[in-house]
Amino acid sequence: MSQGEAAGLGAAKPQDQGWAWMVLLAAVVLQGLTLGFPCCIGVFFTDLQHEFQASNSETSWFPSIMVAVLHGGGPLCSILVKRFGCRFVVMLGGLLSGLGMVSSSFCKSISQLYLTAGLITGLGSCFSFQAGVTVLGYYFVRWRTLANAMASTGVSLGFTLWPLLSQYLLDEMGWRNTFLIFGGILLNGCVCGAIMRPIQLASGSLPQSAKPEEEPGSRAEEAQLSNGASPHRPTLQQHTKRTKCFQMLQKYLAFDIFCQNKGYQIYTIGVTWMMMGFALPHIYLVPYAIHNGVEERKAALLISIIGFINIFIRPLTGLLSGHRVFTGRRIYLFSLAVLLCGLSNFICVISAEFSVLILYCIILSIAMSGVGALTFQVLMDVVEMDRFSSALGLFTILESTTLLIGPPLTGLLVDITSDFHYVFYNSSFFLISAALFMGVSFCALEKKNKLRDAHLDNPSRYQYSEMLTEPKAVSQSPPAVEYITSI
Repeated sequence: MSQGEAAGLGAAKPQDQGWAWMVLLAAVVLQGLTLGFPCCIGVFFTDLQHEFQASNSETSWFPSIMVAVLHGGGPLCSILVKRFGCRFVVMLGGLLSGLGMVSSSFCKSISQLYLTAGLITGLGSCFSFQAGVTVLGYYFVRWRTLANAMASTGVSLGFTLWPLLSQYLLDEMGWRNTFLIFGGILLNGCVCGAIMRPIQLASGSLPQSAKPEEEPGSRAEEAQLSNGASPHRPTLQQHTKRTKCFQMLQKYLAFDIFCQNKGYQIYTIGVTWMMMGFALPHIYLVPYAIHNGVEERKAALLISIIGFINIFIRPLTGLLSGHRVFTGRRIYLFSLAVLLCGLSNFICVISAEFSVLILYCIILSIAMSGVGALTFQVLMDVVEMDRFSSALGLFTILESTTLLIGPPLTGLLVDITSDFHYVFYNSSFFLISAALFMGVSFCALEKKNKLRDAHLDNPSRYQYSEMLTEPKAVSQSPPAVEYITSI
């Protein structure tokens, strides 16, 4: 929260009660408007192809850019939140999202959609979602875990409602008017942001990092100047700029953690590889069903089934994984969920009957719930919380890269072969190989650390271990500004 937001307010507002629950309701709606929105793009896939005479690969770039920017814009969002505050960033995101979809309704080529619906709407969704998650950390202390879990149900609600609304509006008034209406709906993100009014923290509860840290090397430069040395000022300025740039990269893209922490290295590589195939069913399932004779309304219903089941399974999965039995073993649960996602794709290859596709959606939804509930919990387990925000920066940038290129490459393969089955073959390959890589690698890492600890006669925790994630009850200080994504 910016200093400007905290200034001018009266007595500290109570946390975990009162207006905090209105903020939570706004966060639920916000997640449905942002993370839930890309799931409906598959409904328009065939119409956009016909409108712009575009191939599968060209058309798939549009949702790929949107999802990649939504996930990879975290560092920029974090900088804006620190400078302007959560409320402003959420409202800015709502404005950008609405503007992007309104502009998309006037596009004359598929490449224009890349800019409007892909980049602008994706960036707006990123700002609204991630700043909305951050503000929950200020309003909730005791019930922070519960608040985040309840807010995530908005994603499942979005998955359920967006495809049904999309298909209805598409049938009634075409894709251009539908995109125009979507722009108006996404502008409600500004309303959600207005509800998230700034909260003044109690005295002494502000983060210790409120003051800017002294830059390394600044004292040496001051000493040179005070001792009468006459270094070249342009050189000093360039050195200062390089230092600031390095500090910025170190803060938001923690390459040092990637090089030193084997658990984080394995997990980041595994999830990045997994994302090459994870989004493919969401984009191509509706076109695949329509291509095989399923009615358009029924095809759109398939995505809604996935979202509806997620409403109930995701919170249950999060609650189950939090049990102490799974302490230090969540990575194996995560790998199992990814493996099940990959194996479920073979159901679509066997048959494209509507009843079979419903079975596929049920199994995929259960597996997706495990992936969504555990992705960032596992990351918290392998990285110390004081470096979590930095580790998350590199993590989201890398996964957004594969989210960007995965669907277009698969679309190109479908264009060459004219066979939609390759969508599910590709998805299964990336998901299954990623699951096996992470599971086997962490098992080997755990055995290696056990042998090392036994050799040193020092029963320390393994490198993959559960880190402290709960806030201290005494200070009740909000978390540092961080950017969080969800799958």
